[in-house]
Amino acid sequence: QERLVESGGGFVQAGGSLRLSCATSGSILDLSPMGWYRRAPGKQRELVANFASGDPIYYVDSMKGRITITRDTAENTLYLQMDDLKPEDTAVYTCFAYAGRTPYWGQGTQVTVSS
Repeated sequence: QERLVESGGGFVQAGGSLRLSCATSGSILDLSPMGWYRRAPGKQRELVANFASGDPIYYVDSMKGRITITRDTAENTLYLQMDDLKPEDTAVYTCFAYAGRTPYWGQGTQVTVSS
C-alpha cells in the first residue's frame, strides 16, 4: 500500500511562486507514472504534469514554461515548481502515482493566487 503526502500549497499573489511536494512512503523508483491533477471550482479535473519513466514529460499547455516537475530519488519525493502564477491557476492540486496498474492519490493541497 503506497501513501502519498502532499505539502507546499498556499496563498500567493499573481506572479509569485510555489513548490508542491509529494512524498512517497515507498521507493519512488517503483512508481510510474506520477504527477499532478488540479480541479478549479466549477471546472473539470485537469492533468497538470505527468512524469513517466522513459517518456517525455507532459505539461498542460496553460502552464508550459511556468512549471517544472522533478523527482528526488534520494528523498522519495516528487516536486512541482510553479512560477509566475496566475489567478486562473487557483485550484486544488492532487498528486498521483501508479504502482503497476494501481493508482494512489495524495490528500490534495489548495493553491490560491490573488490578482
